[in-house]
Amino acid sequence: MSFPCDKCGLCCKNIDKIPQLKHFDDGNGTCIHLRGNLCSIYDSRPDICNVDVMYEKYYKSLYTKTEYYNLNQQGCIKLKESSSYNIPQC
Repeated sequence: MSFPCDKCGLCCKNIDKIPQLKHFDDGNGTCIHLRGNLCSIYDSRPDICNVDVMYEKYYKSLYTKTEYYNLNQQGCIKLKESSSYNIPQC
């Protein structure tokens, strides 16, 4: 099981809200490694950019994987709602 990312790129366009990623900020809150909506350093991205690694390292004792994914998906939805992104309807 891995996090169901839809590759919208919004998390990478809002890194100014994440102090640990300030050296990746292009000055507009977008990651310098974002190409289109994909990460150009995906295989070596920081742990904070990897939902599964963060779960294993820091959150495994606090949440089930399903709970943790749900929390992250809620964050994705909030980013989409606060932007002009069109959320697909189920």
